[in-house]
Amino acid sequence: MTGMETVDIFKALANDTRLTILMWLKEPEKYFPPQGIHIPEGDSFDHSVCVGAICDKAGISQSTVSHYLDMLQRAGLLESRRYGKWTYYRRNEENIRKLADYIATRI
Repeated sequence: MTGMETVDIFKALANDTRLTILMWLKEPEKYFPPQGIHIPEGDSFDHSVCVGAICDKAGISQSTVSHYLDMLQRAGLLESRRYGKWTYYRRNEENIRKLADYIATRI
């Protein structure tokens, strides 16, 4: 991790709602109704949640949620996939592990 990447990650995490979204996406089956109805058969994007479901759960506007999700994705904490007009997000577990290792060894 470079210094700039780390700063962007911590900026993305410096918001209660964004942290909560990451927590929800850790166990999406616990926090959201069944997902994936827009994902074509044979394709897989496991543990992902549609933006609309995240908006409903967060109780804030789609534009705000989309901004938060984009910020988390640019920081490398989320990954997304678009299916038609629906976008699904899930945690980028590899980068979250790298962040945990960075914190454990450097901070």
